Amino acid sequence: MTNPESRIPNPGSTGDPVIDVTGLDAWYGRRRILHGVDFRVMPGEIRVIMGGSGSGKSTLLRQLLGLNRPRGGAVRLLGVDVARASAREMVQLRRQIGVSFQGGALFTSMTVGDNVALPLREHLRLDENTVRIMSRLKLEVVNLGGFQDLMPSQLSGGMIKRAALARAIVMDPKLLFFDEPSAGLDPVVSAELDELILQLRDAMRMSIVVVTHELESAFKIADTITVLDQGRVLMTGTVDEVRAADNERIQDLLNRRPREVEVNVDEYLRRLTEEDA
Repeated sequence: MTNPESRIPNPGSTGDPVIDVTGLDAWYGRRRILHGVDFRVMPGEIRVIMGGSGSGKSTLLRQLLGLNRPRGGAVRLLGVDVARASAREMVQLRRQIGVSFQGGALFTSMTVGDNVALPLREHLRLDENTVRIMSRLKLEVVNLGGFQDLMPSQLSGGMIKRAALARAIVMDPKLLFFDEPSAGLDPVVSAELDELILQLRDAMRMSIVVVTHELESAFKIADTITVLDQGRVLMTGTVDEVRAADNERIQDLLNRRPREVEVNVDEYLRRLTEEDA
């Protein structure tokens, strides 16, 4: 199936891509994880990355965040070439990016308010009263107003996700990454979080990349969906296009059908007998 990445605009989006990935290769040791991935996100777009376990979603996310430099191809975030950027340029770039991690990644020794305020204290020179007001404002945005003095251990799973989201948006980023927002949440809380993601995009005019395996959530929030399989892009398309895809692997994913694994005997024996590099 051809990849329609270059022909799918987000309705109302203008300007250059906020993410522009071309021919991206990624390796862990001698194992190639990503194979020539092309990936483009336009301003104001919600892009969902989907795929089964081991498809390369987490590796792609690490490349998009600049945590790993590409060994092949190019990654440009907000116009910055990640492979060529200096340490100072990467710091400036990351100030414009928010990340909400799968498990929340809140500091357990800090209150919710201090967790949300941390990026402000690290990156900006603001008086404490301003920091407190800005962090509480973002807690209000995610419906956690009044919870700033609690510890993370006193929050439910859904509240931890929302507190982590408040921290991710406290500096009004242009680009937000959200890793498995619905993981471990009940359907009602997941639906509320989906609505919050849509509201954030509309209210703050940010571009959002969501990595998820939750089909209902993906179909609700996505402008476009990129489907990965074994480190390759199977397709990028709208929700309707993905639903109607004639690719067998995509339909296996959508219909929860197990994949039949073919064993290459020569490759299997090579892996058993090769010496570590």
